[in-house]
Amino acid sequence: MSVGYWGLGLTPADQLDIARTAESLGYDSIWTAEAYGSDAATVLAWLAAGTSRIKLGAGIFQIPARSPAMTAMTAATIDNLSGGRMLLGLGTSGPQVSEGFHGVRFAKQLQRTREYVAVVRKALAREKIEFHGETIDLPLPDGPGKALKLTIRPVQERIPIFLAVLGPKNVALAGEIADGWLPVFFSPEHTAALRGPLEEGAARAGRSLDDFRICPSVNVMIGDDLESARTVMRPIIALYVGGMGSREQNFYNRLVSSYGFEAEAQKVQELYLAGQKTEAMFALPEALIDLVSIVGPRDRVKAKLRDFRDAGVDTLIVWPVMPDHEERKRQLTTIAELAGEVG
Repeated sequence: MSVGYWGLGLTPADQLDIARTAESLGYDSIWTAEAYGSDAATVLAWLAAGTSRIKLGAGIFQIPARSPAMTAMTAATIDNLSGGRMLLGLGTSGPQVSEGFHGVRFAKQLQRTREYVAVVRKALAREKIEFHGETIDLPLPDGPGKALKLTIRPVQERIPIFLAVLGPKNVALAGEIADGWLPVFFSPEHTAALRGPLEEGAARAGRSLDDFRICPSVNVMIGDDLESARTVMRPIIALYVGGMGSREQNFYNRLVSSYGFEAEAQKVQELYLAGQKTEAMFALPEALIDLVSIVGPRDRVKAKLRDFRDAGVDTLIVWPVMPDHEERKRQLTTIAELAGEVG
């Protein structure tokens, strides 16, 4: 279950209620997000205090927002507060957030992510942090800096690290160095193409993907009126396909283009960037909405869940797109029931 960004229609009490509901229904984990509003770490600490079994996922901590040592400190702290339930998702965000909000140049992202994960792992293993790479240099070579190690020990022997990445090279990196992948707009029908880079990265590292977890995030709207359910998805998908990043650097636009919707993705982006957001929403083809969302009546939802299962998805992170809190909880219950029927 994802609670997304705090402040977008959810109160702290709502978030905690959702977490407890998901825990009682047997959900594996609950995930939080951050952009340039609420941070994910504080919300996870809040949810940790009010739950006892459900795992706590950062979906994601932004790499430009924290030094790798700070990320390790935060992950180890939440792991201790929760009794060993921390799942660490990392991502680079985008150039506008990285450079405009955090003041960190959006360059050498592959190498930066590789080195960042290496330092986080070193810190969580309580090794002295000495690392000299292209993007990270610790300790700094021209000052009084000293190689230090984390003074607290995580509860888990190895906190799992997930990468939220798009694009073949980035996904290959996840297959090479991470414990899991957090894709968005994942299409079960395109699994072979999406999984290829993971296998390439794993082969490069000489590792198996047997214990690697593919954990897509998917928006859900269960209801008998299929058209209404699709309409609920339109603002979200249009925002990402049309308005996330710049015209030249929109990773989500590229992804849906690779699914065979290149012309439609270009039209949505043109409309969105021109300020015609409603027109952009309704320029989205129904087939694309169906591909990347879970929408419609129970039987249809059940079939889609089966598609994800058969595609090799290990954990499906669901977000019921509902304005009403009680209805969101009812949707969570329905998803759990249908997932149980699918197996």
